[in-house]
Amino acid sequence: MTSRFFRGDISFSDLAAATGLIPPPGVGDPPGQYNIAPTDFAPILRCADQTNYEGDYAPRGAVMLAPAFWGLVPAWWKKPLSEKKYSTINAPRDRLTTSKTFSGSLRHGRCLVPASGFYAWSGPKGASTPFAIGAADRPWVCFAGLWSRAMIDGSEIDTFTILTTKPNDLMAGLHTRMPVILHPSDYRTWLDADNRKVEHLYEPFPTEDMHAWPVNPAVGNVRNQGVQLIEET
Repeated sequence: MTSRFFRGDISFSDLAAATGLIPPPGVGDPPGQYNIAPTDFAPILRCADQTNYEGDYAPRGAVMLAPAFWGLVPAWWKKPLSEKKYSTINAPRDRLTTSKTFSGSLRHGRCLVPASGFYAWSGPKGASTPFAIGAADRPWVCFAGLWSRAMIDGSEIDTFTILTTKPNDLMAGLHTRMPVILHPSDYRTWLDADNRKVEHLYEPFPTEDMHAWPVNPAVGNVRNQGVQLIEET
């Protein structure tokens, strides 16, 4: 499970160069978030929807940035959010087509989740060591995600989940799953909802292209924020 991730300062120009993003008008670069937890809002990259949702500032089909709630709520959900008793922060690759929660977004709501890395804990409960895991040769990556717009407690909001896959050799000692990390050349392939042949993108990111380092246990408290959380200890 990927239950916490972080994103340093990533400029709109960098995002545009990698994804074709059309930056939102009159908005500054998104600030870094160093302890993103479930139910937090974080920016996702998605295509401006074919239904031309209110608030979509980009032409239909263009890549746009939108804040989204971490924990996918499918469009068909009509109950109060407090009645949703199952976690949807992750979408396991083996449940994408069989789960009613994820299958609709897999067809029509794929997104990118910009991140500098994610956290994992190793060791016995109560004495575990947190690790930050990121790409070895670049300051940020994009996780494969799914998004949905849902009515939540009277308000329409975008929600998202992060795809997970089997661990690579680096992650195998830390967890049984890891987020699906996309290569930049695959960003548009994933975003293109007309492209149904995406299973090859679910393979674990290469071990040699990642690194992990121990960080401060303060990251375990979701109220703690700041770049000091990802400093090696």
